[in-house]
Amino acid sequence: QVQLVESGGGLVQAGGSLRLSCLASTRTFTNYAMGWFRQAPGKEREFVATINSNGGRTYYADSVKGRFTISRDNAKNLVYLQMNVLQPEDTAVYYCAASLYAFPATRSAQYAYWGLGTQVSVSS
Repeated sequence: QVQLVESGGGLVQAGGSLRLSCLASTRTFTNYAMGWFRQAPGKEREFVATINSNGGRTYYADSVKGRFTISRDNAKNLVYLQMNVLQPEDTAVYYCAASLYAFPATRSAQYAYWGLGTQVSVSS
């Protein structure tokens, strides 16, 4: 069982930055690839970014490539999402998730464990 808790969301103006964190409560954190997804009101949950178990490989949705950076600290059971040049269309609830599927896992069904999410709101 893996418990995930996100933090770091908030309200920011367009062009600003936020860093999301996700703390995993598990002794086997290094077994999992980690991902970030988001869901805007009235829309389906969508893939944002993923990182493999040792942190050496990352993969991004085209919509965030060059603006967002995913990273992890396996010593602390943490995964991060650094979000720069935020735009109003980035407004969503952001979810952290853990996967045992081969990298890169970009579908929600490939993730077995999910956090409750953190709200990110970007004003224009």
